[in-house]
Amino acid sequence: MAFEALNNAGDMQDINLLVVLNDNEMSISPPVGALTQILARLMPTYNAARSAGKRVLGVAPPMLDFARRVEEHVKGMVTPGTLFEEFGFNYIGPIDGHDLSALLPTLQNLRHQSGPQFLHVVTQKGQGYKLAEADPILYHGVSKFDHTQGIATGKSAGKLTYTQVFGDWLCDIAAIDERVVGITPAMREGSGLVRFAERFPSRYHDVGIAEQHAVTFAAGLAAEGLKPVVAIYSTFLQRAYDQLIHDVALQNLPVVFAIDRAGVVGADGATHHGAFDLSYLQCIPNLVIMAPADENECRQMLYTAHCHDGPSAVRYPRGSGMGVTPQAKMTAYPIGKAEVRRSGSKIALLAFGSVLGAALEAGESLDATVVNMRFVKPLDEALILALAQNHDLIVTIEENAVVGGAGGEIARVLERAPRAVRTLRLGLPDQFIDHGEQRQLLADAGLDAKGILAAVEAHRGCNT
Repeated sequence: MAFEALNNAGDMQDINLLVVLNDNEMSISPPVGALTQILARLMPTYNAARSAGKRVLGVAPPMLDFARRVEEHVKGMVTPGTLFEEFGFNYIGPIDGHDLSALLPTLQNLRHQSGPQFLHVVTQKGQGYKLAEADPILYHGVSKFDHTQGIATGKSAGKLTYTQVFGDWLCDIAAIDERVVGITPAMREGSGLVRFAERFPSRYHDVGIAEQHAVTFAAGLAAEGLKPVVAIYSTFLQRAYDQLIHDVALQNLPVVFAIDRAGVVGADGATHHGAFDLSYLQCIPNLVIMAPADENECRQMLYTAHCHDGPSAVRYPRGSGMGVTPQAKMTAYPIGKAEVRRSGSKIALLAFGSVLGAALEAGESLDATVVNMRFVKPLDEALILALAQNHDLIVTIEENAVVGGAGGEIARVLERAPRAVRTLRLGLPDQFIDHGEQRQLLADAGLDAKGILAAVEAHRGCNT
């Protein structure tokens, strides 16, 4: 969108627009791409030439006016200004973004200029805090820590995170299948691809913050016989919806989508919650969708996706799971088959993915049947219809928006049941969810054991 906007704005000379490029030589990970290389290559050349010129011409004051005019001409040849001026912008810079005595007057002056303006500001990520300057990737997004000690980087002795499970699986599968390639839109660290990038550098592709391209790039590789795995956050996959439909699903290409940060993510807030992926994915033909309930299921589902000759998605939450150790051996699950984890009577709790633990706890109090659905698409319709035969209430539970979610598809299947059965759909509410601790956000949404139990009791009370 940035290039689209530059192209549009540069053709509108009657607008007063200021674009500020904060050039800190970083994205979340180190930046990639041709434009980054242009900036990195030309900036040292320009700064060195400018400093040398000032030293030479400083001994000849009468030549300073001429030097300034020459500098403006030469700057266009050795800075990226030429690129942006070709877009129709008046390019200013580069200037030191930490030098407020230079930056503030420049911004004030630009307020009075007409037409599209482009200010190139050079900064250092983490400037002013030595630990962040030394490791800007680690300090990109932080929770509370002692600023005098910095962030502890030692290995945690706790549970594996789903991201770690994915990263381990990708390295393992790549070691036995040379067709596997890993793709990320600038989320190497966050998506668990650091070790893969180190072990298989020629098969690792960071395409930058370009989700649309990441998906179509994966489609092209799959069309040529490779097995691409796209590691992407749930909220960012939304940006590539058109490419997912037309370039992957319509062509029925074997692309694996490892969808991290599905459900609530905590402190990152409303923009980063993965609340909608089941709603926008399950309507796409050809796409198989899985939701693991624990770490081992995550590993086996990723392998199931790898073995599937078509597009597939495995969505998993941020953080750790139930503490189940992933089995080294990889086994593909039968596609579309659920698993009954507890047999009960009258009430059946159908859980998708990470909410299974809460469902099992609530199931004990309710003496309910509890099903680990595993597959969002295709659903285990035979099991659903069988449950309708001997249960009075079927409750669906998912860490996804209840509107358009998996529960709606369960209700659609139950329309074919030979006997009427009541349904209750539990999920994230129809609102944007604020930031907060994951456990508390799930409790607020009624997706912990206490909330599930309360919702079922309230529903039964309304129907007695």
